[in-house]
Amino acid sequence: MKKYPLGEFEEIVLLTVGILYDEAYGVAIKQEMEVQLERKISVGALQSALRRMEKKGYLSSREGESTSLRGGRPKRFFTITAHGKKALVHAKDIRTKLWSQIPKIALDL
Repeated sequence: MKKYPLGEFEEIVLLTVGILYDEAYGVAIKQEMEVQLERKISVGALQSALRRMEKKGYLSSREGESTSLRGGRPKRFFTITAHGKKALVHAKDIRTKLWSQIPKIALDL
C-alpha cells in the first residue's frame, strides 16, 4: 500500500485548498480549480473528494458563520492538516524524482 495514497484529483484539491488558505470552502474551491485547470469540475466529485480526504486525515474542516444569503446554512471551510502536507510533499518529491530521470532527448520534440 502507498505511504500516502493520493490520486491526481485529490492532489489538485489539496493544492487548491492551500492556494485559497482561509477562504477554502466548496464553491470557492470549485471556482479556483476551474480557473487553474481550465475545465469544469463536478460539484459531486469535489464534495466526495473533500469528504474522502477529511477521512484520510489530509484535510480538516470547520463551519463558518451562518448567513441569510445561504438560507441560514454556514459555509464549511477546509484546511490542510500536517498529514495532508506530508502527502503533498511526498507526491511532489516523487514527481520531481521521475522528471529528473527522463533523458532530455526523450522530450525533445
